[in-house]
Amino acid sequence: MAKLFGSSGVRGLVNSFLTPELACKVGLAVASYAKADKALVARDTRVSGSMIEDALVSGLLACGVRVSLVGSVPTPVLAYATMRLKADVGFMLTASHNPPQYNGIKIFDGTSLSYTDESQTAVEKIIAENSFDMADWREISEASNVDVKPFYFEMARDAVALCKKWRVVVDSGCGATFDVGPALLKNAGCHVTALNAQPDGFFPARSSEPTAESLKDLMQVVKEVGADVGVAFDGDGDRVAFVDAEGSFMDFDLLLAAYAAYSVKRACGGTVVTNVEASMCVENMAEKFGGKVVRTRVGDVYVSEAIKRYGAVFGGEPCGAWVHPSFHYCPDGPFSAVLLLKALEEEDKSLREFVAEVPKYVTLRENLPCRNDLKHKVVASIEKAANAVFPEYTNLSTVDGVRIALNTGWLLIRASGTEPLIRVTVEGESLKAANDIMGRGTVLIENQYEELKK
Repeated sequence: MAKLFGSSGVRGLVNSFLTPELACKVGLAVASYAKADKALVARDTRVSGSMIEDALVSGLLACGVRVSLVGSVPTPVLAYATMRLKADVGFMLTASHNPPQYNGIKIFDGTSLSYTDESQTAVEKIIAENSFDMADWREISEASNVDVKPFYFEMARDAVALCKKWRVVVDSGCGATFDVGPALLKNAGCHVTALNAQPDGFFPARSSEPTAESLKDLMQVVKEVGADVGVAFDGDGDRVAFVDAEGSFMDFDLLLAAYAAYSVKRACGGTVVTNVEASMCVENMAEKFGGKVVRTRVGDVYVSEAIKRYGAVFGGEPCGAWVHPSFHYCPDGPFSAVLLLKALEEEDKSLREFVAEVPKYVTLRENLPCRNDLKHKVVASIEKAANAVFPEYTNLSTVDGVRIALNTGWLLIRASGTEPLIRVTVEGESLKAANDIMGRGTVLIENQYEELKK
């Protein structure tokens, strides 16, 4: 059987990959694997959400699970509620930042942590073998409805008290944060101007992925209304992007590094977790205050898993997915927005000033053609061959592809998951350093490819 789970749950085109039949089987398999008694089910605003929800819930009910329907809420609200209400498992029906024709099923355990590779593999095995633990008909109940937003608002209210009346423009992009995002900031005492705060699973206002290109309206409104900051979320609210008072999109890596430094300083040291693609400015800023950085594979589940394993003070990916382990283990866009405002208050800085001390490096990316049957072999061969081309390297990691750290930057080599390509990412302390690393890295890959083609 082909692998069902990716780095962020089961995700694909609706009625092509993700069908009601598959959703039902996922419900049956997770219930059987977890021996679940109680489950929460939530969805974002996608038009296919109700259909996928009905099918998933049918599978859960067939295994005798007591199901509570949460409705349309952000992913972090579902994850936190799963932990708070002591459910055995929580399901979020979302494709996050993907276009509206996609949907997915993301699964959380009772600690608010996404299902790990081990759990996902076990669920896939149950589906492949059709070995579901079906309940006696007498044990089948009806799904009930529950409002979990008050628990989330209570958590945020107890955690953060803002002193300043921040002027914030919030762009929910018609996604799952349509009401929670603006409400959370209002509850914290902010003066909120809301954009695209109506739920619409076609995402007509902008792409569900918050980028500099998709947030031009937000950037303009922030300037026009004289706001202090602009905040935008992706389709399910586990990512957040920021715009400063001048209407400029804030670089994801720089903000991640600045908040990592703040977290380490506040904790008087500690570990920060990020993935292999994040800028080396994260290390630069965390180590400045006595912290250390652990890097994982790309995917928030791997970041969250490592945060829990290492007892980290903070973690995140350079796409706006920030995890605050003192509260729960799911990336949390709305709560991150409130926590960042609190950090700005404590540092007495504007958003632009907050990232001003973070060093900026040069990033280059290239895609090198490579046959599908050889691309993974080429990447695997890099580890042994690296020393000949990069004798000065300071660290080599194979946690996700091959990442070679140097005094002047780093090189990441990964096989594309979908195309006959090897993706190369380089970061250097200068353009000259980045070009040198990219040039040597390209030669290394091409030499290994030619060798393996013989």
